Amino acid sequence: MSRTPAVAADRVLTLPNLISFLRLLGVPVFMWLMLGPHNDIAAVVVLAVGGSSDWIDGWVARRLGQVSRLGELLDPLADRLYILAVLVAFTYREIVPWEFTAALVARELMMVVCLAVLRRNGFGPPQVHYLGKTATFILLAAFPVLLLARAAPPIETGAAAIGWGLAWWGIILYWIAGFLYVGQAVRVIRAGREPA
Repeated sequence: MSRTPAVAADRVLTLPNLISFLRLLGVPVFMWLMLGPHNDIAAVVVLAVGGSSDWIDGWVARRLGQVSRLGELLDPLADRLYILAVLVAFTYREIVPWEFTAALVARELMMVVCLAVLRRNGFGPPQVHYLGKTATFILLAAFPVLLLARAAPPIETGAAAIGWGLAWWGIILYWIAGFLYVGQAVRVIRAGREPA
């Protein structure tokens, strides 16, 4: 088995980390476009680039052997900030109902509690699960389509149908992944408490 991915474990200046930093910079740009000039088409572009590049940083990191601890932290941080920014802007602009926002926020609060319990017991965050990454990717794909439905009236019906289909699929997987993470946390804590 190759040891290449561990080479960049402590490095900061790597290509995948640069991609993650650029994704993070897109969050305030998106918020400004949505809440300032209401330039929805430009916001769709920023959101689509930010969401579609979600997998690129991880792929580049593995491909170039530049997996790093910073990258492992930046990638989910960028995901969470994009989702939070979208929820704030979309709820404020009434693109999504508050119930949708509440469902996603409740899942995030569950994860905050899970992480706090893990930390209190001396453990770090659970390993990222492919289902969680898939759910995040689907949500990040749904959001620009929902915004496009608002920004382009001629395709509103079709875009809204696709966007909401992806959004509800994503939110269901997001919750399932959340329960998997809680299950991982419970198993880790129980194993840590068992006598050696």
